[in-house]
Amino acid sequence: MNLPELIAPISDDMKAVDAVIRGRLDSEVVLIRTIADYIIGAGGKRMRPAMVLMMARALGYQGDHHHLLAAVVEFIHTATLLHDDVVDESDLRRGRETANAMFGNAASVLVGDYLYSRSFEMMVEAGSMRIMQILSEATTVIAEGEVLQLLNVHDPDVSQERYLQVVRYKTAKLFEAAAQVGAVLAGATAEQEAAAAAYGRHIGTAFQLVDDVLDYSGDAQALGKNVGDDLREGKPTLPLIWVMEQGTPAQRELIRNAIQTGDADFAAVAEAIRATGALEHAQQAASAEADIARRALDILPISVYQKSLLEFCAFAVNRDR
Repeated sequence: MNLPELIAPISDDMKAVDAVIRGRLDSEVVLIRTIADYIIGAGGKRMRPAMVLMMARALGYQGDHHHLLAAVVEFIHTATLLHDDVVDESDLRRGRETANAMFGNAASVLVGDYLYSRSFEMMVEAGSMRIMQILSEATTVIAEGEVLQLLNVHDPDVSQERYLQVVRYKTAKLFEAAAQVGAVLAGATAEQEAAAAAYGRHIGTAFQLVDDVLDYSGDAQALGKNVGDDLREGKPTLPLIWVMEQGTPAQRELIRNAIQTGDADFAAVAEAIRATGALEHAQQAASAEADIARRALDILPISVYQKSLLEFCAFAVNRDR
């Protein structure tokens, strides 16, 4: 099942979220509008705001704050993308030039700051200290994840445990917060809220692990970014870590040099990854995370929304972009 089919039950809600996003991007500062429109207009999967909506609906929510908070989650995500691309010196995202490539690093960082500020301004409107606690903690953890990843760059001795900590902080945390906010909005029990958070956390982890696989097996046009970017940036992702742990001395030396320098024979690295079964290992790890997420949904009442949340588990693992 593709993503449009997955989110069909909340298609009207997603349109309402788009309207909130457009309305709340309005600023008297023209450059803010231009850059924010540019990056949000690029589209993307919008999985995180969809998770807010789907979880809220699955637990019977009938209000309208879910649109506002789904937009908040998308603003937080967009801010992290703006800052990420500056840190990584990326020039391509979602099949077109990054905002920093178009407008410069300084403007991208400052508009990212604006989106963070706007998101906090908006979340106050929901009138829930619990939701503010969840989202503010998430932004802190995401920032910690960014710093942890920075410490791992060009370090060939990063363990799977250290890498997975970065994934849970940097990527999975916002998925977790999105699902948890949806549950809190719907007046979930403590047990349901914890299950929603676990669902988001494990889906987010699976999502990132599949990104690791696609970086070495995907098509650049389909992915909307340069295949092999993580290698060139010296990021030790799970397939590379697996070769370091399981490969021959020659393979380990190849990967060590690639991580340390960000400059290596991509074909040789890809062959070492293939020969050691690194992609299969990462894919299996992603599937295990998705299975945990699937089991967390047992506590939800059966509905079209619960079904879509279940299908997200398969989509996260089986996608090709």
